[in-house]
Amino acid sequence: MTGLSWASLSTPVGPVSVGCSEAGVARIRYGRPTIATRGERGRPRPDEHTGELREAVPPAEHSAAARFAEAASAELVEYFRGDRQTFEVPVDWATTAGPQRQVLMVLAETVGYGQTISYGALARRARLSADPAPARAVGTIMATNPIPVVVPCHRVLASDGIGGYSGGSGVEVKRWLLILEGSQPPTLDWDARGCDQASRSG
Repeated sequence: MTGLSWASLSTPVGPVSVGCSEAGVARIRYGRPTIATRGERGRPRPDEHTGELREAVPPAEHSAAARFAEAASAELVEYFRGDRQTFEVPVDWATTAGPQRQVLMVLAETVGYGQTISYGALARRARLSADPAPARAVGTIMATNPIPVVVPCHRVLASDGIGGYSGGSGVEVKRWLLILEGSQPPTLDWDARGCDQASRSG
């Protein structure tokens, strides 16, 4: 997304990237940033997914977006190490709208670290009762959450189990996060180690 300042970090569930605007955290994705960045000698590099050459000049190094990216990556490192339970960097809700924003804001404000909620209960809490299938609507919203982890869609479970997860390697990432937070019992192969220092990428 052009105009965001991106930072990347290594975590026990693979690489995670955070993109920030002048208002706060706007995107989090599993993997490296999809935005094209300038290569050596100032030439645009191709986007790693589409192959398109796109110019994407990052915000100035001392901009609010760059400061938010640095702070957010540091907070995410602490979270993945088990040293942080809440995020202080503000969320930029501009990438969401309508019922999606409504549900994600309710989730972020009311379901804390170590807590879980069902799709149906979140639908009721967010007052989606007008939707013909509110639990399914919440599931779709969770699958399209642009700011996972900070807006904790991993804490939303199916009524009969853990439910799905669209980030990283899928449901195993969700399970790992829930174990980290203590809402699921650890499996024999669960390991909390491996989160390296964040590295800025523009």
